[in-house]
Amino acid sequence: MSITIEIARTDDEVRACYLVMHELRPHIIEAVFLARIRRQAHSGYRLAFASARQEPVAVAGFRLGENLAWGRFLYVDDLVTLPAHRSRGFGTALLSWLKDHARSQGCRQLHLDSGAERLAAHRFYERAGMKKAGLHFVAEL
Repeated sequence: MSITIEIARTDDEVRACYLVMHELRPHIIEAVFLARIRRQAHSGYRLAFASARQEPVAVAGFRLGENLAWGRFLYVDDLVTLPAHRSRGFGTALLSWLKDHARSQGCRQLHLDSGAERLAAHRFYERAGMKKAGLHFVAEL
């Protein structure tokens, strides 16, 4: 099976990614999803998706950045595959596409954070050659 990865550019393509993203971000309601994606796009956020039967089944939200700690990098904000399509290569293909895209944009690293409770996701990232590199701290304001 050949997996195609595309960047969601049109409003219809972004809306089609909602059901997948809802698996990871259930607090985001469909009525505000498109507007949130479009606002985040102003700071470089993009949605990439892998499809099965012309419907997104895996989605990644990402952005390019540069800082003193990492140099030029690609940061993955969101990465999720629909449960019925997990372990079928979609997430692996999407992560591989993200790495290739990062390289093509002059990035030397790909970064992401993952919730501490998402142990299956951590195993997936480690199988994909990623390593745990630190802890993420947050303060509610």
